Amino acid sequence: MRKLLILLGVILCAAGVKAQEKGRDDKSLLWKISGKDMQQPSFLFGTIHIVCKDNYIWTRTMKKSFESADEVCLEMDLDDPSILMQVASGMMEQSGKKLEDYFTSEEYALIEKYFRDSLGINIAMFATMKPVVLQTLLTSTTPSCDSVVSYEVKLSEAAREQNKEITGLETPAEQIKLLDQIPPDSIVQELVRIARGQSEEQSMYYAMIDAYVKQNIAELHRLILQSKEQGDNLDAFLDERNEKWIDRMAERMDQRSVFFAVGAGHLWGEKGLINLLRQDGYNVEPLK
Repeated sequence: MRKLLILLGVILCAAGVKAQEKGRDDKSLLWKISGKDMQQPSFLFGTIHIVCKDNYIWTRTMKKSFESADEVCLEMDLDDPSILMQVASGMMEQSGKKLEDYFTSEEYALIEKYFRDSLGINIAMFATMKPVVLQTLLTSTTPSCDSVVSYEVKLSEAAREQNKEITGLETPAEQIKLLDQIPPDSIVQELVRIARGQSEEQSMYYAMIDAYVKQNIAELHRLILQSKEQGDNLDAFLDERNEKWIDRMAERMDQRSVFFAVGAGHLWGEKGLINLLRQDGYNVEPLK
C-alpha cells in the first residue's frame, strides 16, 4: 500500500502508442504542448513530490520553459492557505474513532516508537486523524539522505518571485476522496509491516528514483504496471485522473501559456497525459 502512495508521488491514437512502445522519445521529464490553434506553447513537467537534493533535476531548458509560461499549474494549488486547511480538515477522522483505535495496543506502541525513532515525529499530535495521514508522512520523507527538496515548493517559490499565477488541476475534496478510497485496514497492515522491517517498498522507491534521475518515464510506467500486476488498484489514482485533467488542461492552455507540473507517473503509457493530449490533437514533443 505504501507503494501505491509512492507512485502517487512520482507519480503518469495508435501511432502515438506505437511511438511510445518503441521508446523513441521516452527519456525526458519536460514536454512542449502546441497545436490546435494555440497562441503559444504550454509545457508538461513530471515531478517527484519529495526527492533528495542530489537527485533534484532542473536544467537550463526547464528553467527557460518555466520562465516563458504565464501560469504554473500543479496537481493542487498548494500556495493557497485555505486549500491546505481544507486538506487538513479532510484528514480528520469523522467516525469518532481515534488513531490508536485502528491498532492493537502492541501495534500502536510499535508504530509510535518507529515514527519517533526513525522520523522524529510524535504521532500523538495526529490522535484524531485518519490512518492515511501516517502513510502520507512516510511518503513525505526520504530515508536515503539528509537534505530533501520538494518540487512543488520550489516551483511555487519561483512562481511567486516571477509574479506568475499558481493554480491546481484538482480540488481538495477530490484529493481527499481519492485517499479515502484506500481501505484503512490495508494502511494499518502496511504501517505495521514497515515498523517491523518487513516491507519491501524501499527497493521500489530506489528503482523509481533511479528511473526518474535518468528521465526514463517509460521505466517509471513499467514499475507502475508491475505494481498493478501485484494487485494495487491504481486506475483511480492515475488513469481516471489523467482523463479528467485533459479537459482542464485544454481550458487553461486555450487562454495562456501554462507550465503544468504533475507526478511523473502520470506522463507515460496508453492512458498517460502525453498520449491523451496527442489523441486530442495536440503536438507533444520532448525537450532536452
